[in-house]
Amino acid sequence: MSNVAAIILAAGRSTRFGPGPKQLTSLQGRPLVRHALEAAVGSLAEPVIVVTGHRADEIEASLEALPVLIVRSLAFGDGLSTSLKAGFAALPRHSRAAVVLLGDMPLITTRLIDILVRGWRSMGEPAALVPTVDGQRGNPVVLSRELECLIRELSGDIGAGSILRGRPDVMECPVDDPAIFQDVDTPDELGRIARCM
Repeated sequence: MSNVAAIILAAGRSTRFGPGPKQLTSLQGRPLVRHALEAAVGSLAEPVIVVTGHRADEIEASLEALPVLIVRSLAFGDGLSTSLKAGFAALPRHSRAAVVLLGDMPLITTRLIDILVRGWRSMGEPAALVPTVDGQRGNPVVLSRELECLIRELSGDIGAGSILRGRPDVMECPVDDPAIFQDVDTPDELGRIARCM
């Protein structure tokens, strides 16, 4: 049993992408959201929690046959923080941390998730572990359970960045994977990522 879970945030409206549901847009024959999910399911992280909200029924239907725990964020319209809070509230008692993934980062691999899980453990279970390339921070991030009270206080369309800034117990994990910067906000970005796969 793993003491590090995975939380995939897939609840947003994705207004910059256009009228269609971004998470369901096909990429290599699979819905966009399944790429990050499948990477997490194959990793050391367990359980894998998916936070849905906007178009929840359709997104959840696209996840059939994946061994994931689905949590709905009823307040998804209030921004990213509500999804993060919903994911953390669903963590089982034995989970000491969670790898938080964005549902629109299809190039994230199982290998990268495992590097972060092992790194968090080997560095003494810091408050957070953030991947970097050439000193620049990206996603996904491992967040310790000890941050849960601060996460509960977040509001609006922000993630955990505001509670990590300036903390001495936030560690960095250098990696050689530019996927930590590559999310999909627009159809053009989806096209660029598709050409990389």
